[in-house]
Amino acid sequence: MEVFAESFSKLGDELGITATQVAVSNLLPAVIMLVVSLIVVKIITTLVAKGIEKGRVEKSLHTFIKATVKTVLYFLVLIIVLGMLGIPITSLIATLSVAGLAVSLAIQSTLTNITGGVSILATKPFKVGDFIEVGDTSGTVKEIGLVYTKIVTMDKKLVFIPNGKISDTVVTNYNAERQRRLVLKITASYDDDIKKVKKALKEAVDSDERILEDPAPLINVSNYLESSIEYIVAVWVKSSDYWDVNWYLLEEVKHSFDRNNVTMTYNHINVHMVNE
Repeated sequence: MEVFAESFSKLGDELGITATQVAVSNLLPAVIMLVVSLIVVKIITTLVAKGIEKGRVEKSLHTFIKATVKTVLYFLVLIIVLGMLGIPITSLIATLSVAGLAVSLAIQSTLTNITGGVSILATKPFKVGDFIEVGDTSGTVKEIGLVYTKIVTMDKKLVFIPNGKISDTVVTNYNAERQRRLVLKITASYDDDIKKVKKALKEAVDSDERILEDPAPLINVSNYLESSIEYIVAVWVKSSDYWDVNWYLLEEVKHSFDRNNVTMTYNHINVHMVNE
């Protein structure tokens, strides 16, 4: 008890509080104000909780908003009650400001990530279930937290990306639109007739019902290379079908070329033997 009393006395000296400043006559009004203020805080936090649940606020933000509102209200109650007790508020606020600055500097990176998390949840550049690309990492969003965003890569790795990094870099959302354009570049021999090659490519495209008719598929010559002609196959699909159609077409083009006797080129060396 003596140690506690000594510590309280030192704190009081630092804040400029003396025993005479906390008058007994102020205790009852301060206690009444404290009780009333706590009731008001309870009512306000309940209303805020109902408001954000009825609104379109991201669920991950609910806890953060409630905690922030409650902290601010409790701080105001503390200031009001201490003021009624005759304690100098200016000294208290100055002390708390210094302490808050020290804490904020110590957890600066965490605060940056929390700010980024709030920004992501508020602006909604992507949602859970979207396939996104952040820097060199791409995958399906599993969870959006206040500090980290969890992404599952195509080879089933769970990656934790700091929200501060996400909010400070380019993010590509492949599911933002309902449709995506799939573009393949296929090469064929110069010896094959262009019309025959385009017919074989069209057969491959027409064999998949997941490819949309509007906008219509595009099949054209795109470039003349050193040993082959390059063709472009551009089709529109639902975003959810993109990868399945991509893998299917890559296989089906080869099958269609075989059926139509089209030569699919590859790098090779012809060696000519000369008999003297």
